[in-house]
Amino acid sequence: MLICSIYRSPKKDEMYLYVDKRDGLERVPEELREMFGTPSHVMDMPLTAERKLARADSEKVMNGIQERGFYLQMPPPKEDYMLDIHVNRPSTGVR
Repeated sequence: MLICSIYRSPKKDEMYLYVDKRDGLERVPEELREMFGTPSHVMDMPLTAERKLARADSEKVMNGIQERGFYLQMPPPKEDYMLDIHVNRPSTGVR
């Protein structure tokens, strides 16, 4: 089990950075920090290989944190995002 801290990017919607809570942002490369922007802490949570995450594979997140010191969750592709909006949009009856 790993206690991870999750941060949101102010520069890119739906971009998140996962790190080991004990290390904080110390192991995140300076170039990534500049690209990411000033991180906004979202939450801390225990992470296991079995835990389900909304948009990331927990094993990949854990491996990334252990190997590189972080895991960067990128936003979903715009096309998928736009399709979700269209499919979930209420019908107005007007064409």
